[in-house]
Amino acid sequence: MDVYIPQKQAADVLCLSARTLERYRLEGCGPKFVQAGRRVLYRQSDLDAWLAANTFSSTSEAREASR
Repeated sequence: MDVYIPQKQAADVLCLSARTLERYRLEGCGPKFVQAGRRVLYRQSDLDAWLAANTFSSTSEAREASR
C-alpha cells in the first residue's frame, strides 16, 4: 500500500521548496504526482524512484544526464 504525502512534506523530504516542486510539475521534470481534487499528493515510492533516477557518481555524469 502506497503512502501519499502532501506537497509541503514531499518538499521537505526532497530538501526542496514547495515552489520548486510546483515548477518541476509545470516543467515535467519532477517526481510523479497525484492530483486529488485541488490537492497535490506524492507517493513515497515515486519520490524514492525520482531520487534514484537522479543519483550520480560525479558532476560530469549529472551534467550529461541533464542534456
